[in-house]
Amino acid sequence: MRKICVINQKGGVGKTTTAINLAAGLSRQGKKVLLVDLDAQGNIQTSIGATSQKSVYDFLIENAEFHECVSVLGTNLDIMRSEENLTKAEILISKLPEGNYTVLKEAFSSVKGYDYVILDCAPSLGILNQNAMLYADEAIIPVSTDHLGLDALKKMVEAIRNLNDYFDHHLRITRIVPTLYDARMRSSRQVLHHLQNDYYEVLSDPIRINARLREAPEAMQSIFRYAPSSRGALDYGSLVRLVLADEQQRVVASSVSYAESEA
Repeated sequence: MRKICVINQKGGVGKTTTAINLAAGLSRQGKKVLLVDLDAQGNIQTSIGATSQKSVYDFLIENAEFHECVSVLGTNLDIMRSEENLTKAEILISKLPEGNYTVLKEAFSSVKGYDYVILDCAPSLGILNQNAMLYADEAIIPVSTDHLGLDALKKMVEAIRNLNDYFDHHLRITRIVPTLYDARMRSSRQVLHHLQNDYYEVLSDPIRINARLREAPEAMQSIFRYAPSSRGALDYGSLVRLVLADEQQRVVASSVSYAESEA
C-alpha cells in the first residue's frame, strides 16, 4: 500500500485539486484508493462530495469505527472527509504528553485493502501535517510556478529533510508538480526552468492553467468526469501515469533486491 501525502506549507498551489484528481485518476486505472482530507476547510467534501456519518476528527480523536468515517464516492474510490473540528484535533494532539507525532500513524495502522492512501494536507507545518508526513512513505509537492511558489518549495524540501533526520524517518519526495502554469508568462517559464534544473529527477510535467479545472469543483466532479478532453484532464492524466510508472519501478527494484539476497 502506497501512502502519499500531498503537501506544501504554502496555500493556493493546487494541493486539493492535485489530491482529488490523482485519486480519481488512479481509481480509474483499477487501483483501490482512499482519499483523506486533513484540511479543516473540508475542500474535498465541497469539491466532490462525501456522505459519511463521521469525519477524520472522529476517527483520530473519538476512536470512531473506520466504516463510519468513510463514504464510497465511486468504483475503487473512498473518501474520509474533514470538518472544522479538525482544528480542535490539532490542539488536542499537540497537548498529548508523548506520542503526539504518531497519532495518525497509529489510527491508520489498521486500515488495509487499499493500493493507495492519499492525504490532502492543509497549508501548514503543524502537528497534524507532521503526523501525516510520519505516516506517509511518499510526498507529492504541488508548487505554483511563481517566485513565491519556488521559495515555498525550497522550504518544504528542507522541512522534510529535517523531519526525516529528527525522527529517523524515510519520507521520499517522489513527485514535484508544477501547477498554475501559464506559458504566456515569463515568470512561469522562468520558474519551470529552475524546477527542471534543480528537481529534474522527480519533476512532473506542468499542470497548465485551465478553466475546466476551476469549474470542476462547482460541478462536484473530478476533471476526468467533468471535462475528460480538457487540458486539465490531459495534464493530470500524465501525472497519474507517472505515479503508476513509479509503482512499476518499485516492483522491479524489490525483485532485484530479492534476487540479490538469494544469490
